[in-house]
Amino acid sequence: MKPYVICHMVCSVDGRIHGSRQRPKANVVPTLFERLHDQLGGGSWLCGRVTAQEFARGKGLIYPPTDQVLPRENWFAQRKPQAWGVFLDAHGKAVWHRSDIGGDAILVILTEAVPDSHLAGLRGDGISYIFAGKTEIDLAAALETLNRELGIERLMLEGGGGANGALLRAGLIDELSLVINPTIDGSSGAPSVFNSGDTDLGPAPIESMTLTSHEVLDGGAVWLRYKLTSAAA
Repeated sequence: MKPYVICHMVCSVDGRIHGSRQRPKANVVPTLFERLHDQLGGGSWLCGRVTAQEFARGKGLIYPPTDQVLPRENWFAQRKPQAWGVFLDAHGKAVWHRSDIGGDAILVILTEAVPDSHLAGLRGDGISYIFAGKTEIDLAAALETLNRELGIERLMLEGGGGANGALLRAGLIDELSLVINPTIDGSSGAPSVFNSGDTDLGPAPIESMTLTSHEVLDGGAVWLRYKLTSAAA
């Protein structure tokens, strides 16, 4: 079993997700994403490595060397926080120097290639971690572990575009909650809602998208919700 995954994102009409680049600036509502996250029911959420490094406080640092040899086994600093903030970090790039984000306990999904020094650093910061693969993350296995070990039945996938794209192609997204702001980015270089790298991988393995609700929000933003079925599931 895996959690029910809702991809929740806010973007411009050209599909870009960096609010700081969108114009007109007056149409960017700073708290809209969080407000709708709560309206959807909140709970545990998942982001990718780039977002992890934005939240981490040890920017540009690495955890110090250690003499410890640590087993490649799941490790939990706690079991029942109010919610989990889950991050994909296959090779251990984020140095956290914190254990929670807004009260949500941090959990990192790693591969076995991560050095002992990084594991020791995570333990020192009070950060839980699980393993899902030797050198690359097995996303399906990671979600199954979150459900089995921690009882997570519902997970909000909230970017960036690389993490969203990876779960989309793995057939692991059950629902899309997409808010389209009345704004335009209009340039290159910013991530879109779903990124799959620079290589053409062909069509995403989506068999159907069923519109379940639509709502025009204050200021002209449009909130769309779809159920997804995937050939890769």
